[in-house]
Amino acid sequence: MNGKKIKFQRSVRRFKNSLPLTLLALPAIIYFIIFKYVPLYGLVLPFKDYKFSKGFFGSEWCGFRNFEFLADNTQLYIAIRNTILYNFVFIILGIFVSVTAALLLFELKNKYVKLYQTILYLPFYISWVVVAYAARAFLDMDYGLINKLIEMFGGEGVLWYSNPSYWPAFIITANVWKSFGSNAVLYYASLMGTDKSLFEAAKIDGAGKLQTIIHISIPSIKSIIVMMTILSIGKIFYGDFGLFYNLTLNSSLLYPTTDIIDTYVYRSLVKLGDMGISSAVGFLQSVFGFVLVLATNFIVRRVEEDCSLF
Repeated sequence: MNGKKIKFQRSVRRFKNSLPLTLLALPAIIYFIIFKYVPLYGLVLPFKDYKFSKGFFGSEWCGFRNFEFLADNTQLYIAIRNTILYNFVFIILGIFVSVTAALLLFELKNKYVKLYQTILYLPFYISWVVVAYAARAFLDMDYGLINKLIEMFGGEGVLWYSNPSYWPAFIITANVWKSFGSNAVLYYASLMGTDKSLFEAAKIDGAGKLQTIIHISIPSIKSIIVMMTILSIGKIFYGDFGLFYNLTLNSSLLYPTTDIIDTYVYRSLVKLGDMGISSAVGFLQSVFGFVLVLATNFIVRRVEEDCSLF
């Protein structure tokens, strides 16, 4: 009995000691409960013939009928292909550009480093709606700056929003520009925690900048690079809706190279009004993302356990 009382007292003491941190984390906890756990009841929708008048639980069960519709949908296959290919490019190119920017920041020793970090981070806070309007100022057929320059040199204006072949380059450039700064600051913060004696020893041994980067800087942030890669692979079936919907002005002529799963689900919900089908796509996204995170983490753990998430 005394042993149980002592354990209880320890638990109470531990709770009191961690109370400030718990209160600090409370907004995030409430956010996850409301927006991540409460909506889990919606997982019944992919398996129901949803009728608004009957509600979530009153609608008839339809088994896998919503998934059968997806199996014969050519447009969905195009959206899945685009989503996966774009995300692969985003992951590889994003890591390369972000790590390069972080290494360049780390090599700067002047007082303007904080300013450079702020400038790099700034695009992350710019809405895709604003970016879309800025892009239209350059790409508009009649009034766009690029077409005006082409015509100034005797060329003929290009219908940018009607030709899908140009847009992979535009989308990749826009995504990297908007996201690399935030990731670069994260890698830079990790570099700042590296033992400075390692760099001093390398300098004494006569190592050049490139050798120092290859053998000290990159290995010191390898674990966080792997962690970010695993998390990115888990989202490989998700796309940035704002990027693909707003930047392209939702032009149907661009769908062959700009349509992704998220924009397809949006159109299915708006045009067809079928919540069951759109929910089925979202359900598959979650399942595949979960499986990919587990598989990638398993492979990383087998190769180098210290770099795995769990």
